[in-house]
Amino acid sequence: MNIRNIAVIAHVDHGKTTMVDGLLRQSGAFAAHEQIENCAMDSNAQEKERGITILSKNTAIRYKDCKINIIDTPGHADFGGEVERVLKMVDGVLLLVDAQEGVMPQTRFVVKKAISFGLRPIVVVNKIDKPAAEPDRVVNEVFDLLVQMDANEKQLDFPIIYASGVNGFAKTKLDDESKDLAPLFEAILNETPPPSGDEANHIQAQVFTLDYDNYVGKIGIVRVFNGKLRKNQTLTLVKSDGEKVSGRVTKLIGFHGLTRMEIDEASAGDIAAIAGFETIDVGDSLVDPSNPMPLDPLHIEEPTLSVLFAVNDSPLAGTEGKHVTSNKLRDRLEKEMHTNIAMKMQEEGEGRFKVSGRGELQITVLAENMRREGYEFSIGRPEVIVKEEEGVKLEPFEHLVVDVPESFTGAVIEKLGKRKAEMKAMIPMGAGYARMEFEIPARGLIGLRTQFLTETKGEGVLNHSFLDYRPLGGSVESRSNGALISMENGEAVAYSIFNLQDRGVIFIKPQDKVYVGMVIGEHSRPNDLDVNPIKGKQLTNMRASGSDDAIKLVPPREHTLESAIEWIDDDEIVEITPKHIRIRKKYLDPIARKRMAR
Repeated sequence: MNIRNIAVIAHVDHGKTTMVDGLLRQSGAFAAHEQIENCAMDSNAQEKERGITILSKNTAIRYKDCKINIIDTPGHADFGGEVERVLKMVDGVLLLVDAQEGVMPQTRFVVKKAISFGLRPIVVVNKIDKPAAEPDRVVNEVFDLLVQMDANEKQLDFPIIYASGVNGFAKTKLDDESKDLAPLFEAILNETPPPSGDEANHIQAQVFTLDYDNYVGKIGIVRVFNGKLRKNQTLTLVKSDGEKVSGRVTKLIGFHGLTRMEIDEASAGDIAAIAGFETIDVGDSLVDPSNPMPLDPLHIEEPTLSVLFAVNDSPLAGTEGKHVTSNKLRDRLEKEMHTNIAMKMQEEGEGRFKVSGRGELQITVLAENMRREGYEFSIGRPEVIVKEEEGVKLEPFEHLVVDVPESFTGAVIEKLGKRKAEMKAMIPMGAGYARMEFEIPARGLIGLRTQFLTETKGEGVLNHSFLDYRPLGGSVESRSNGALISMENGEAVAYSIFNLQDRGVIFIKPQDKVYVGMVIGEHSRPNDLDVNPIKGKQLTNMRASGSDDAIKLVPPREHTLESAIEWIDDDEIVEITPKHIRIRKKYLDPIARKRMAR
């Protein structure tokens, strides 16, 4: 059978999912009457809202007499674990680069992985319909990047396609006619090597991603390297630690377009999904019981950030969520660890769980999903994971790339300098923009995004990817303002909020429930301040001039999950319920709080 396996890799927002949409449409994967939405591959509700891909997904299309398996990957470095596994399973990559932005940090991240696996990229210069597009400059940037990554001669001699995923056309030369994506299909067939492996050999398959179904349990999506997978076949599952489990394939599922259908067999080189193995995990091999030859387990990058999830113990606990106990919280986090291998979890005492991941985004995506499922819990401030080697403490460093209007460069350099960032390069980008590259400790990135957007009036763009571990540096500047803390339980009153407005930025509105120790605003000075938001107006039966002035309230600053986690300090936690996101002190009692501060 004629098969090609490719992955689509690129920086965030360079058009991977849109390009896969175009390939699906033009390959006839949909019948004429089927309605397709944009970014059909982004199936999860959060992916649609945020406009980013979080989970890698696979689809298959037919072109002429060939089956092309395409895997759409995430662009964010936080989901690097997904990209790394996927590249092991394919024989070629489509490297998409924006014709205006050029090579970005995550482009480097994914290219480095692809080159190290010996894959040869097909470079697709996407979005050539942009008015400021410079395709020739971008091709040179990609070539320079591959040279830096020590690519071999075959990889440096890459095919180039100019395309626009939105408008659904591709061409090999810029002055060709803009018709359809046929030149891209042809490039995939001619430039990607067919999968190696032989149907006559003993079966060898490896799991690269997981799915879950309430009826059949865990589903492993596998690439068949040798032999044939058949329904009802008995196989041996070899775990990464060498343990062997015998089992039977109860279901074999094939892919075509966005649909999945049951199939009877999958031959060498193909990608399929199997059910029937309860303990199946990413990186496990499926082999012939009579001649077991397991494949190398997959290497996954270590987590760099950890966050403490805990049972909600505030005075309002249990009033808004469905699942509030520590058992429910543990079960949900364990379920997440089944399918998400880039995250780890360990219990830290009663009702407290330490969850480690690759970045803030990955952890907030998990928290947001749990919140929508009716869970109620609290989260502490993210901390970087410090390793110790030969008595030296090491912390993770990140490569940070900042695009800002030239008028803001001074302010940004000053802000990052306080966070121990070291500037490596500054390049004018044209159109009044400059690009700066820094090396910064991962601690310095916690809580940076909101401040950065304020400094650049929302025009700056921040991107970062993991570099390496280096010796631990000094302390990094964190939030400079204190908090306004409620000293009463009850409902907030407009009159007292009006009187507190001069003290700083308020987070609550009238009739919001508050409790002792809850943070209701940001103080305009560096110290914390206890205030009373529920004090009503003293009423007398005498009328006095000026006592009935209209109360004018400034709209409160509403926190999203990300902004709350960025804003908090070490002695504060975020209380998350399906309806509200509140910030509170770890120790609600003011006397206990002062004692712990010493």
